[in-house]
Amino acid sequence: MPLAPQASSVARELSLSRSDVAAALALFDEGNTLPFIARYRKERTGGLDETQLRQVQERAKARAELEDRRAFVLGSIRDQGALDPALEQRIRAADTRQELEDLYLPHRPRRRTRATAARERGLEPLADLLWAGEVDDAGARKAAARFVDAEAEVPDIDTALAGARDIVAERIAEDPALRRWVRDETRRRGRVTSRVRRRKKDLPAAQSFRDYFEHSEPVRRIAPHRVLALRRGEAEGVISWGIEAPEEARDRVVRFAVDGRRARSQLEAAATDGWSRLLHPGIESDLKSELTEQADDEAIRIFGTNLEALLLQPPAGEKVVLGLDPGFRTGVKAAVVSRTGALLATEVLYLHQDHRLRDQVRALVKAHDVELVAVGNGTASRETEAAVRAALDSGGPPVVLVNEAGASVYSASELAVAEFPDLDVSLRGAVSIARRLQDPLAELVKIEARAIGVGQYQHDVNQTRLGERLDQVVETCVNRVGVEVNTASAPLLSYVAGVGPALAHNIVALRDERGRLSSRRELLDVHRLGPGTFEQAAGFLRIRDGDHPLDATAVHPERYDLVARMARDLGVSTGELVRDEALVNRLEARLDRYVADDVGRPTLDDIVAELRRPGRDPRDTFEPPSFRDDVQKPEDLEEGMVLQGVVTNVVAFGAFVDVGVHQDGLVHISQLADRFVKDASEVVRVGQPVKVRVLSVDLERGRIGLSMKG
Repeated sequence: MPLAPQASSVARELSLSRSDVAAALALFDEGNTLPFIARYRKERTGGLDETQLRQVQERAKARAELEDRRAFVLGSIRDQGALDPALEQRIRAADTRQELEDLYLPHRPRRRTRATAARERGLEPLADLLWAGEVDDAGARKAAARFVDAEAEVPDIDTALAGARDIVAERIAEDPALRRWVRDETRRRGRVTSRVRRRKKDLPAAQSFRDYFEHSEPVRRIAPHRVLALRRGEAEGVISWGIEAPEEARDRVVRFAVDGRRARSQLEAAATDGWSRLLHPGIESDLKSELTEQADDEAIRIFGTNLEALLLQPPAGEKVVLGLDPGFRTGVKAAVVSRTGALLATEVLYLHQDHRLRDQVRALVKAHDVELVAVGNGTASRETEAAVRAALDSGGPPVVLVNEAGASVYSASELAVAEFPDLDVSLRGAVSIARRLQDPLAELVKIEARAIGVGQYQHDVNQTRLGERLDQVVETCVNRVGVEVNTASAPLLSYVAGVGPALAHNIVALRDERGRLSSRRELLDVHRLGPGTFEQAAGFLRIRDGDHPLDATAVHPERYDLVARMARDLGVSTGELVRDEALVNRLEARLDRYVADDVGRPTLDDIVAELRRPGRDPRDTFEPPSFRDDVQKPEDLEEGMVLQGVVTNVVAFGAFVDVGVHQDGLVHISQLADRFVKDASEVVRVGQPVKVRVLSVDLERGRIGLSMKG
């Protein structure tokens, strides 16, 4: 669907320049990818960053969907012969989906209702009399007598009045202005309540939800993670939850029904019935859906933030790594990988065989010149770490604990089977652990993002939206770092802007056929990779030691001639200009002379940054985390201890930290800093080394309380 027509409304919503938004949406409509626009079309969009561009794109899609729905609603009501000019004007002025649906509600095709049955029995004229205020209660009974008809299933006056009240109740519940007022008032002053289901209170599975056995709090204040907890408890049959409207809302509905009308008792009865049977349940459903959507949004945002931090953890780089997947009963699975990630050797070690383990570890390290040892942080990780350190004495390679989340998923995947068809599934996990120390991003993209498990309630949120958001995060990270064409796996290549899985496999196929590619231009020989895809992808693909010195940088091929001109103006070749600090400084001082219609300072500044540090990796420098040797299990912890730890997960209410005892501790959001913290991700990120103090240790419940204050 075209997005550009939504520019004005999107710019207004996001408080952005209309021209910048219009340019961005036009670029999207032309088929450009978000990473490409953010990096290489800054002049056209006024420098909108990736976050802003994504907001622009998402809001434009939502607006376009709203317009499609508006057209459908207008057509549907017009076909019913019910579209008068006033209603059409209100529908065209509706600015939200909810407002539009409220206007459509009285005209929406529906299942058979009590009001429908009353209309079929010919009682709508009686309802019109009540609603028009033409009769009082006594007059209503006299008028109802005219509608008594046994053949029409209206045997008496009371039945006639009951049917008329059903029609009035439905009119009241479907009045757009009243629904909007009740919804707004309930959102502002209503309460979320929950209670435990009978006979569920004492079940072991129910104890996770005991905070919600008898719970009540304002709608406007409920935290998203508590909404997710309520949904989980309801799904598991432990609790029920709902939304109570303020008493004033019901009173307003009754006043709406009787004001200016004479048949007060009939209308009060209709209003009370309409409130309890139709309006309040409908508003409750609307607001529960609204809270659920907001909770999903927040949970998905946290997932995305955590995944980004995990993917962008500092890489150890091209080093020979011994990967260890710990285990007691089945042994420690060991795999040595080369500097490029190729498998060199595998072994199984047993922690209870001290002397043999020591000899095996030393032999592997010596035979392959191992530079780092990666130990998965699962069961038996600290025991494995201690045994390996003891085997290597003080002169061996550093031993690093690595987050092994998702390694087992990779091990059993089709990709792992294709890569190592003859390798035991458990040994594939050791390979993954070793490689993710070398380059977390390159290895973690092989695992479905949802399987990595960073966040909370990941199976409860909207799975389609979660998958889309996590894929966006992976795409952002891959393109921010850049991909080496000659060594990247197909999964990694698939996230490059414009590439996708099919072209990624075609790139690998060309590489396998020719051997090492020496130029970005060779990518045009990839089957089905045309000029359009090349334009989108080329700047994010790197070829080190290639034919052209800029192929190893983020400078786009469309700017090679410009850089060659810069080099000529300095009296040097392009190759000499790259990485020469003095020459780059001279260029920077005269950069304005290269400004043109299609090249502004943002692009020129990016080019200078790349010439100064070609192919720079935006990730931090790798520093191995360290844990105390005397703290290996929860029983070793004491209140007041100060420990080094690594953040493993960030959630709405705080952060979980690995302090090396097989059980992550929780730093509650109130303990993250010496100031008020609204969002934990503002203070910590997944993979971040932190210093914590032990506040409490509850061995029975498996809970460790930590603090970062002070």
